[in-house]
Amino acid sequence: MKLAFFDTKPYDRVAFDRAVEGRGIEIKYFETKLTEDTVELAAGHDAVCAFVNDTVNAAVIDRLTALGIGTLALRSAGFNNVDMKHAFGRLHVLRVPAYSPYAVAEHTMALLLTSVRRIHKAYIRTRDFNFSLAGMTGFDLHGKTVGVIGTGRIGRVFIDICRGFGMRVLAYDKFPAKDLDNGDTVRYVALDTLLAESDILSLHCPLTEDTYHLIDGEALKKCRRGVVLLNTSRGALVDAEALLAAIKSRHVGAACLDVYEEESDFFFEDHSGHILEDDTLARLISMPNVIVSSHQAFLTEEALANIADTTVGNLLALFEDGQCQNEVCYKNGTAEDCKSGKCF
Repeated sequence: MKLAFFDTKPYDRVAFDRAVEGRGIEIKYFETKLTEDTVELAAGHDAVCAFVNDTVNAAVIDRLTALGIGTLALRSAGFNNVDMKHAFGRLHVLRVPAYSPYAVAEHTMALLLTSVRRIHKAYIRTRDFNFSLAGMTGFDLHGKTVGVIGTGRIGRVFIDICRGFGMRVLAYDKFPAKDLDNGDTVRYVALDTLLAESDILSLHCPLTEDTYHLIDGEALKKCRRGVVLLNTSRGALVDAEALLAAIKSRHVGAACLDVYEEESDFFFEDHSGHILEDDTLARLISMPNVIVSSHQAFLTEEALANIADTTVGNLLALFEDGQCQNEVCYKNGTAEDCKSGKCF
């Protein structure tokens, strides 16, 4: 099997070279992202592997099918960068549903602790031998209320971490998890209640038509003054302009962002020698109470190994057995597949 691998980074090569060893898969690595302009590079391959900021729109899908490629293997859980409606009946779309919920949940807590205890500022100060504590006062997490939107695998791990800190958890999900609500330290509530009562707000839900700009200007107005916003899920869950305005008005106390809605033009690349053309992102980064990490919450050795192993396993299952349990869009499906929930 020949696999065209787009948006390659050094850590991808290490994990995938190990995963395909002796398994009959030959990978051609491309550093460029998959777009309408680069899709021709996939010619002569049996499948394509893409990541979160690759563009798999209708034009790319049509060109892939014209090249005789019927399988797209996503090395991510999310698939909002794929035109799923257009892919249905044209491509097998495979994903990695759970590579390491611990990696993302732990990074979320690391961002929160860094922000509220000013660790990033202390690091910079002490490197200049400045040991002053002025302006470094934080607050205890113990006893605070955290609102968790999305209680899938990552959300539940983050809730467990928060409970370990002695925090009260309010949760919201369109599809509540069984046995999570204990009526005391963890409770499911309406979204408006969660926004109004949370000291800290953490997003762990997928990006869909329903969740696009879930946290917009109106939602932020419903939050407590001084709320800390965490987003390690998908950038477009948050209206960045509205967030910036809420930070400037002092309504939002701090923001920790591992994702950004226009990140595909910047994240995963070195732009240190260039002027950042996205004014909103530049202004957010300039804020003293904003921490931005570059979509690295997934980046642990364990997660990379799981992503590679699952992606390779998905491809082998489809090509050898004709089916894959992690398929989210069916090339050979019917309308009944969508109605039954088999197709996203």
